[in-house]
Amino acid sequence: MKKTVLITGASSGFGKVAAKLFHTKDWNVIATMRSPEKETELSMLNNVFITKLDVTDKQSIKNAVAAGIEKFGKIDVLVNNAGYGALGALEAAPEKEIRKQFEVNFFGLIEVTKAVLPGMRQQKSGTIINVSSVGGRITFPFSSLYHATKFAVEGLTESLQYELNPFGINLKIVEPGGYKTEFSGRSLTLLQADGLDGYKTSFDKFIGMLNNWPMSENISEVAEAIYEAATDRTEKLRYPVGHDAAHLIEARQQMTDVDFKKMMLAQMSI
Repeated sequence: MKKTVLITGASSGFGKVAAKLFHTKDWNVIATMRSPEKETELSMLNNVFITKLDVTDKQSIKNAVAAGIEKFGKIDVLVNNAGYGALGALEAAPEKEIRKQFEVNFFGLIEVTKAVLPGMRQQKSGTIINVSSVGGRITFPFSSLYHATKFAVEGLTESLQYELNPFGINLKIVEPGGYKTEFSGRSLTLLQADGLDGYKTSFDKFIGMLNNWPMSENISEVAEAIYEAATDRTEKLRYPVGHDAAHLIEARQQMTDVDFKKMMLAQMSI
């Protein structure tokens, strides 16, 4: 019997490439997105079911999970991929934006996870893969909200192992480094620090560093890590992906807090 994966944020980037990869591996794919009516590529593939899911809308989550189970019978793997980044000075962040960052990257992930758990507990098997980031292990300047959500995802996932492993449910974290996806476009919000000119010089240098960051175009690496996490049948928890992710995580593990902060500031010439 074919296995079934549900992927959030499958309209572009890691989610879309992962959906294609699972399809080529003969899986049933529930590809979810906020605007399924706009999807033209995945809709052409057999055994790929496209349905609406907005991680900030609990009813759409329930509907998508129910529709996916009705279509394919069960969900074996959940890939929590949907997310975005809000960058800028914390002082410049409106409460609405702060809450939105957590609603999408953290609370939405929890709601989708809770929606699939009854079925996974009943079948006594399943894998939940949370797409975090190298930003769940290390920090950049002017990214406090984004890092807060990804650090939260890391802690949530690591702790969930204890309560879900007894049901045969595995937990995984995929941690991509820098990749050329729409994350830097429609999935990125820059907070406007109006009236807070004191941040401008440092923020401009930070944006300059990001613009010059060596982003990989090989998005398939992340999809392959997600597939590995779904199929390796091990208790391995974290899957860093990308040369920069491995380098930064290793540096953070070997350096003191002060030394790592100095290295990051030196990258921006501050």
